Amino acid sequence: MSTTSPVAPPAPAAAPKATLFHPTVARLTYRALLGRRRALILFALPALLVAIAVIVRALTGADDATAGGILGGFALGTMVPLIGVIAGTGAIGPEIDDGSVIYLLAKPVRRSTIIFTKLLVSIGVTAAFSAIPVLVAGFILNGNSQQIAVAYAVAAAVASVAYSALFLLFGTVTRHAVVLGLVYALVWEAFVGNIVPGARTLSVQQWALAVGQKVGAEGALNSAVQLPLALCLLVAVTGLATWYAARRLKALTLAGEE
Repeated sequence: MSTTSPVAPPAPAAAPKATLFHPTVARLTYRALLGRRRALILFALPALLVAIAVIVRALTGADDATAGGILGGFALGTMVPLIGVIAGTGAIGPEIDDGSVIYLLAKPVRRSTIIFTKLLVSIGVTAAFSAIPVLVAGFILNGNSQQIAVAYAVAAAVASVAYSALFLLFGTVTRHAVVLGLVYALVWEAFVGNIVPGARTLSVQQWALAVGQKVGAEGALNSAVQLPLALCLLVAVTGLATWYAARRLKALTLAGEE
């Protein structure tokens, strides 16, 4: 009489790791953001800022008002949000668009860990390509008179955090994240936020300026938002955008996933 050995039950799926940062996700995100096409744009904008600073300094000499106009108008008002759009949406948007995100979601990694890791990478890239060039351009323009270079660099770094979270969220909720990001950066931030007084309260640029204002000399930077409110809004927007991006990513279920 033949006997059959019992069949072992299938091994349970590995539980997602309860960590906030995943090195492999970070490495893949860095490689995606610093690919040839995006890297050209990321390097072009800071290079343009530095070139403008060199030309202006050669033509007009050191002038605080001119330095503030360039660093506040072009750098913080246009360059930083554009870099934020490229880094924030590029951290996850292309993976969702081409469907390759399913390979990442199939790994035993929490969705919140994926989002938080991509956010940190986006912040690092945005800050590196915005705050450092702003600092260099500021020293070229007026030698950091009235702490303008440092103040605007701090403002750019602070803005990088909120922009990265906001544009990363855009990348999870719509396939037109770049268009939506450009509308926000160029229409709301650069146009409406600088003209309509009430809209300035809802401007990342103004929140960042409030922080930079505490670093620079009195009157060197001006923000329409008081520092306590600016800090609260920066934390709230960054936190809520990150939380909702993770929630949206959880809604992307794999075939056969409960």
